Formats: sequence, C-alpha cells, structure tokens
Amino acid sequence: MNDSVYVGDAGSDAALDAGWLLGHFRNPTDPRHSEDPEIKWGVHPRGDERARWVTGEERTALLVLISGRFRVELPGRSVLPARQGDYVVWGRGVDHSWRAEEESVVLTVRWPSVPGYRTAPAGPTWD
Repeated sequence: MNDSVYVGDAGSDAALDAGWLLGHFRNPTDPRHSEDPEIKWGVHPRGDERARWVTGEERTALLVLISGRFRVELPGRSVLPARQGDYVVWGRGVDHSWRAEEESVVLTVRWPSVPGYRTAPAGPTWD
C-alpha cells in the first residue's frame, strides 16, 4: 500500500468539505494536501447561491460546467455556462459570486491554495 495515493468518489468526498477535494486545508500527510491548486466538485440544487461576493480575490479560478445551468457573476458581467463543458476563468483581483439556475454540478480549480478563505454562513465551508 502506498500512502501517497488516494482513491475516492468525488460525490462522497466532496460532501465532507463543502465540495473541496484538494487544497491546503487537507492534513499534510494526506495525498490531497496541496499548496498549489484547490479542486472542488460542486453539487448545487436549483436556486443555491453564494452567501456573499468574494472580494479581494488572490487566486485565479477555472469553473467547468458538468451539468445544469450555473450563473457566475463578475463585476459588470454575468456569465451563464449552460452546456456541458462550458467554462469561465477569472484572475486575481476579480470579485465574483454565483447562483445555480438549475440543479448543477461544477468542477472548480483555483490557485494558489490560500489559507484564510473559509466562510461560515451555516457551518464551515470552502466556498
């Protein structure tokens, strides 16, 4: 057995940390610990939305739509990925928010993994 290998199910594992599968917040002995990218498997019911805008963003992010319709709000611009594979990338310094227009699954990758972005609207999450 190799302790530097982890095999899991994104749907089950994501439920444990508000969707986040990989990032600085994992125990350093866990193969899913990363100081570079963070990866999220986001499953969102219709109408789910971010509790508040992210401001002062220090990371770059890539959001890929797996299924559904998922609106990303950016300053002066609203983007609606609606077909599987649609994606949006935003860079450091770009504030953002989001809303699931339909039940949606999205894969988000952001980098670097920066401590201190945990929000707690209804318990700890990695939004």
